[in-house]
Amino acid sequence: MTILVTGVAGFIGNHVADALLARGQPVLGLDIVNDYYDVALKQARLARLDGRKGYEFVKIDLADTQAMQALAVSHPDIEAIVHLAAQAGVRYSLQNPRAYIQSNLVGHLEILELARNLKACRHLVYASSSSVYGASEHLPFSLEDRADQPQSLYAATKRSDEMLSYSYAHLYGIAQTGIRFFTVYGPWGRPDMAPYIFTRAILAGETIRLFNRGEMMRDFTYIDDAAAGVLAALDKPPAGVPPHRVYNIGNNNAEPLAKLVSSIEEACGRKAIIELAPMQPGDVRQTYADIEAARRDLDFAPRTSLEAGIARFVDWYRDYHKA
Repeated sequence: MTILVTGVAGFIGNHVADALLARGQPVLGLDIVNDYYDVALKQARLARLDGRKGYEFVKIDLADTQAMQALAVSHPDIEAIVHLAAQAGVRYSLQNPRAYIQSNLVGHLEILELARNLKACRHLVYASSSSVYGASEHLPFSLEDRADQPQSLYAATKRSDEMLSYSYAHLYGIAQTGIRFFTVYGPWGRPDMAPYIFTRAILAGETIRLFNRGEMMRDFTYIDDAAAGVLAALDKPPAGVPPHRVYNIGNNNAEPLAKLVSSIEEACGRKAIIELAPMQPGDVRQTYADIEAARRDLDFAPRTSLEAGIARFVDWYRDYHKA
C-alpha cells in the first residue's frame, strides 16, 4: 500500500520519502514546486528520488479542490499520508500573508478531506512547528504549555492546522499525529534558514547578521533524526478518542546562536564577520523541546550533535555548490 508524502521537493519531505523508499515502502510524492526559494534546489532533491522502485511523483497544488478529488479517484490505495507541504518561513509571512492562508490552511483542509474520502487511509501524520509555543519563557516547551499566542502568521496557521486536525479526528475518526518540528537542519536544507545563510556568507567572506544581538537559543534538530521521528509516528497511529495526538520532535537541547556560528566556522575553517542586529518581527528568542512523550510512545531518540550535524551540512554545501 502506498504512502502519500506531500512537500516531497521540500527539505523534510524529501528526506522522509527517501527513508520510506529505503525500507521498501511505495511512495506517491506531491509538490507544487513553487519559487519561494531556488527551484533548482527543489528539482535536485526530486532527482534524488527519480527512478527509485515504488516511487511516483505528481505536481499538484494541494489547495486545488478538483485536483485533490481527482487524486482520491486515481490513487485509492493510499494507506497513509505524511503531510509536510507548507508555506514556510516566519519573515516571508510579513510580506505575503495570503500564501500562508492558501497553502497552510486551505491546503491542510484539502488533505483532511482527502483522508476522509480514502477508504484505505489508516493514518495522517502532519507537520506542525515549535513556533506554536510563541514567546513562551517556560523551558523546555512542553505539550501541556499554552499555544494560543502566536508571534507570526506562520505560527498561527500551524496551530490552526492542529485544531482542524483535532476536529476531523473527533468528527470522522481519522487517526492523526501532529509533529511540532524544532529548527530542522542538514544536507539539502532550506536556503532561508540560518545554517545555510551563515555557511554561504562565511565561505564568501561576507557579514552575517545575528538578530537580537545574538541573544538567541534554538533546539537544532538534525534532518535524519527528524525523519526518524516522522517514521516512528507513522508506524504508531493513535488509538485514543478522538484518535489525535501531537509530539515535539527536537534535539532536547537548546543551543546558543554563538554555538551554531562557531560550529560552522570550525567546519568551514574560516572565521565569521559578525554584525549584531535587533530582533526581527515575528521571531522568538528561544526554543527548547520537551521530547519525553515522543521518547515514551515512539522510542524517539535524537542521535546527532550540533557539531556533527553542521559538519555534515557544510560538507554537503561545499559539494553541492562547488564551494
